[in-house]
Amino acid sequence: MINKKRIAKTATALLTAAMLIQAVPAHADSVHVAKEGDTFYTLSKQYGVGLNALIKANNDISAYNIYGGLKITIPGKTTNTASAAAAKTVTAASLDVNADSKVVQAWGKTFDYSKAVDVKATAYSADASENGGWGAVDYFGNPLELGTIAVDPSIIPLGTKVLVTGHTHPGLPKQAFVATARDVGSAIKGHKIDIFIPGSKQSVSTFGIQDVELYILK
Repeated sequence: MINKKRIAKTATALLTAAMLIQAVPAHADSVHVAKEGDTFYTLSKQYGVGLNALIKANNDISAYNIYGGLKITIPGKTTNTASAAAAKTVTAASLDVNADSKVVQAWGKTFDYSKAVDVKATAYSADASENGGWGAVDYFGNPLELGTIAVDPSIIPLGTKVLVTGHTHPGLPKQAFVATARDVGSAIKGHKIDIFIPGSKQSVSTFGIQDVELYILK
């Protein structure tokens, strides 16, 4: 004898399961919160995604400026609602400076610094007109990238790592980011820096002139 109630319950369960499967994206992105030592290469191996796909999904992040607390999109991975919301959140550093101990905290990471320096900052793009005909490369001939700044070497020696704070521009991480003095400029003299920002010359020009504070990292 056919149990009609059991058939009805089974059909309902199958329909509910089908609806749930359709509701979950099969190839949604997930978000990885970076920790010290992470690279695009190690993350591609960790999550089993292609290196090029990972870099493309994070084209606003320089491979040389991955720091603790940075949110990195992992393409093609399932995610939940909370992760999706986090991916849409603009990440900002939370700064905590202890001048006595010469320690600054940003992105949940602690940096030891030797001194703080107040400078006037401008910004430049990869446009040929802003690079003296040398092309989109720094002083050492390396491609310009986020995290590159031009300095006066008599004030900040080339190769120095700094934590840049107090700036405002949509092309830069909010509040703080790690940069390296890799470039110079004829107009960058004294307590001035020029920050490379990926993007068009027009968009970068909106940076203007800003007062920023640098923490010279040890």
